[in-house]
Amino acid sequence: MITRHAKYRQSILVLLIGLGLTACSGDKIEPSNEAFSTAADVHDNEDVIAATREIDELLQQRGGAILGGQKPLFDVETELLQDKGAPRSESNDKQTLERARNAYFGDLHVHTTYSFDGYAFGTLATPYDAYRFARGEAIKNPAGYEMQLTRPMDFYAVTDHGMFLGVVQAAADTSTDFSKNPFSEPYHDLNAPDNFGTGFFSRMKRLLTFSGFIPQIISGISGGSIDRGEVLNVVRTAWKDTIVAADQFNSPGEFTTFAAYEYTTSSVGMGNLHRNVIFDGTESLPREPFSRFHSSNPEDLWDWMDELRAKGVESLAIPHNSNGSNGLMFQTNDFAGNAFDKAYVEQRSRNEPIVEITQIKGTSETHPTLSTRDEWAGFEIMPYRVATAALSQLEGSYVREALLNGLAIEKQGVGNPYGFGFIGSSDTHSAASQNNESKFVSKLGLLSSTAEQRGSVPFDGIDGQFAYYASYLATRLYPTPLGKNMYVKIDGDVYTGGSTPTFGAAGLAAAWAEENTRESLYSAFRRKEVFATSGPRIRLRFFAGYDFDEVMLSAPDGVEQAYAKGVTMGGSLVGNGMESPGFLVMASADPENAPLQRLQIIKGWIDADGNTHEDVIDVACAGDTEVDPQTNRCPDNGARVDITNCTINPETGATQLASLWHDPDFDAQQRAFYYARALENPTCRWSTWDAIRAGVATRPDLATTIQERAWSSPIHYMAE
Repeated sequence: MITRHAKYRQSILVLLIGLGLTACSGDKIEPSNEAFSTAADVHDNEDVIAATREIDELLQQRGGAILGGQKPLFDVETELLQDKGAPRSESNDKQTLERARNAYFGDLHVHTTYSFDGYAFGTLATPYDAYRFARGEAIKNPAGYEMQLTRPMDFYAVTDHGMFLGVVQAAADTSTDFSKNPFSEPYHDLNAPDNFGTGFFSRMKRLLTFSGFIPQIISGISGGSIDRGEVLNVVRTAWKDTIVAADQFNSPGEFTTFAAYEYTTSSVGMGNLHRNVIFDGTESLPREPFSRFHSSNPEDLWDWMDELRAKGVESLAIPHNSNGSNGLMFQTNDFAGNAFDKAYVEQRSRNEPIVEITQIKGTSETHPTLSTRDEWAGFEIMPYRVATAALSQLEGSYVREALLNGLAIEKQGVGNPYGFGFIGSSDTHSAASQNNESKFVSKLGLLSSTAEQRGSVPFDGIDGQFAYYASYLATRLYPTPLGKNMYVKIDGDVYTGGSTPTFGAAGLAAAWAEENTRESLYSAFRRKEVFATSGPRIRLRFFAGYDFDEVMLSAPDGVEQAYAKGVTMGGSLVGNGMESPGFLVMASADPENAPLQRLQIIKGWIDADGNTHEDVIDVACAGDTEVDPQTNRCPDNGARVDITNCTINPETGATQLASLWHDPDFDAQQRAFYYARALENPTCRWSTWDAIRAGVATRPDLATTIQERAWSSPIHYMAE
């Protein structure tokens, strides 16, 4: 058996061998277009397909051991904490009118030092630091520089990994009892002040920590050398501290926090099945989070949530990174491979009313291969399974296709398991949301703290060549799921490879709620009156009803009328004879970002033969121009970006857009869904900002600009 230290020594040997190799020019890369990065457009790339086969074989051999395999370590329990958290806050006005609902923006996916990978990435920021950051204070990146929002968040949830919560930190901190365990010795002082280098050796050391920790602790617990109860005590202590932090910073009416954590499970093939579990309050909570080491089956998570609900503990789970699920997140059968039944559909719908559609590790709305008639489908695609360089299967991995499949499953008479709403969030692992393109430092702490590590800027001279060849040899002698292209050569320059350059500066969760409290926001999550943005604070409304008229677009009480006469995002509209409903969509641009270019409605439907279809329709255009009735597209509004300095021409866009749209192809007998999408004028992508600051050309296989956007939750039309 090769120990962790032996593997590290072997890796060093490989690095030394790499010094003697001669550089070559590297591959020629086709430049990206503005909509879809070549680095992400790899599902037809024969080299990437071959690498995926190799990684799949490796994962099968290891039994999914990179994140601990599939066997449970701990007994499932629903015992509650004896210490009660903060009592529920009462609404200031129980009769608050729906017209008074405001848009609140936040992040429901944040990792701190308690996450095993966050700590391995150098993150020392605690849940307390995370909430300080969300309230507008500056906190330190692991590399030493400050991170700060331009505006405070309205709500925030620390969602550290439930699996081995706080255990790496406890192993590394030599003042803890757990650190005295022989298992902990290799992790001692991992984040001591002299261990915060950003060079190649530092990166390799931290990646070895990330890959070795979980298999070793599992082996220790299973073999009896690590006490199971001692590990659970560390987890429970960190969980209680997370709750205390949430209560300390929760300020009803001003800033809202939620007790939360991440359930981090996956298939043997590393198909991502992660969920964030959000509790509505802290008055009564379980004493430990349910993790993949209680069960790797998400259906068992739902059982646990239902059992807690019977005890008065309310929660919901939010799936994320379906794009990296390898087709498993939205498959058309259950975890065991059986066809859905009514009980499954009801349980999933009860526990997972919303999904995270965009975050740093890519956007999961749709993919150009799945939505060939959507010119904007290539937005911030991350094509790999999480923590690997293996391609993620497209079918079953994207939200729009899931909505369509939900209609087909519903037609079978068991209900619709995929009638969810949309949010965005960040998945930062440095405690600080990363949704500003010009300030983006990604999510990996020390491992993404420089532009070179993020993959937007080439490494200098010999350092780059060394990293490239050392990694080239190491990954061939000792294959890992991260693949052989941790560094790539493009026209002779060495860049960070893999998934990191395809990450995006996203996203935000937004909710229409009466007030900024746990009660009001959680109710919005439950009724799915939520929307997602890729980062900017675009305000997006979407209604459907039968008695809407154009006057509502400008009337002072237009929103109140829409609530009274119709349904809002996340709702269902029941057929009304043969009458065609109106769809009211309104959007306001973020004053700190680019203006709006267009509003769109995405429609999905199922025909009488059971076939599903989709369409994308522009419904409002900037510049007082009209939608072309033949193409359903706005004309070019002349929006441009100067990629030498990222200046734009904002006069071409709109601060507000609104439209009342009637579906010209509406069929009263046809089941359908509709959601709104608002697009900004183009702006510089984060990688372009990095290149400008470094004074180098933009990386040729990355898009130079993007169009930030917002997505409403769908409205479902239910035929009579």
